[in-house]
Amino acid sequence: MTDILWNTADGVATVTLNRPEVLNSFNRSMARELCDALSRAWSDDTVRAVVLTGSGRGFCAGQDLAEAAPRDRPMPDLGDIVRDSYNPVIRAIRTLEKPVICAVNGVAAGAGANLAFACDIVFASSSATFVQSFAKIGVIPDSGGTFILPRIVGLHRATVMTMLAEKMSAEQARDWGLVFRVIEPDALLETAGGTARQLATQPTRALGLIKRGFNKSLGIDLDAQLDFEEELQREAGRTEDYAEGVNAFLEKRKPVFIGR
Repeated sequence: MTDILWNTADGVATVTLNRPEVLNSFNRSMARELCDALSRAWSDDTVRAVVLTGSGRGFCAGQDLAEAAPRDRPMPDLGDIVRDSYNPVIRAIRTLEKPVICAVNGVAAGAGANLAFACDIVFASSSATFVQSFAKIGVIPDSGGTFILPRIVGLHRATVMTMLAEKMSAEQARDWGLVFRVIEPDALLETAGGTARQLATQPTRALGLIKRGFNKSLGIDLDAQLDFEEELQREAGRTEDYAEGVNAFLEKRKPVFIGR
C-alpha cells in the first residue's frame, strides 16, 4: 500500500490516509487500499480496535477532482465512483465489528467529513474543520451523508449543513454531536490511540454485537429490534469473554478479556 499507511501495536491498527500533497483527497486507488486495510483489520484477530487518521495537515478533502473532473478526458460517471469507491469504504467501516476511532487532524471536506462521521467515535483536533462541500459544485452528499447526518443532527441541521455548505469548526461539530471530543493538535493521536488501546482490552465480540445492533436499528421497528436483541444477546452469552466477565465479577477482580 502507498496511499494508506498501516501500523499495529497493543491490539490497535492505525490506518493513515497518505496523500498529504492533496490533503488526502480520495481517488480510486486510495479507496481500494482503505477497503483492503479495513478488511485486514477484520481478519486479524490481534487487531481489536482501529484508529483512522490522515497524514500532513489535512484529514481528507473529499474527492480528488483531478480524477472526477479531468480536463483532458471525458467526465466520468459520478455514480460509478460512488459505487466503486465510497460505498465500499462506508460499508466496511460500519460492518467492521471492532471499534473504529477517527482522529480528524485537519480539514474534513465532503466525503472526508462523512468518512469521519461514519466511524464509531470521533476525536477532532481543535484546528480541524468540517464542511459538506457537495452543493458548491452541484452534487449531493455521498459516503452515507444523506443517511448519517440527519440521524446525528436532525433533518433541519443536516439541511443547513448540506445546502449552505458552510465551514464548521471542531467545537461546533462537537456541540452538534458529530464529534465526541475536541483535542489540542499535539495530543490528538495519543488521546485517540489511548481510547483505542482501552477498547482493545474490552470484550471485542460484545462491542461488535453492539455495533451490529445499532446498524440494524436504523432500518426496522421496535418489535423487530427487540427480536434482534434477543439474537445478539444469545450470541454474546456464548462468548468466552462473557464467561470471564461473570467470573471476574463473582471473584471481585478485574476481568481479562481476550476478544473471543
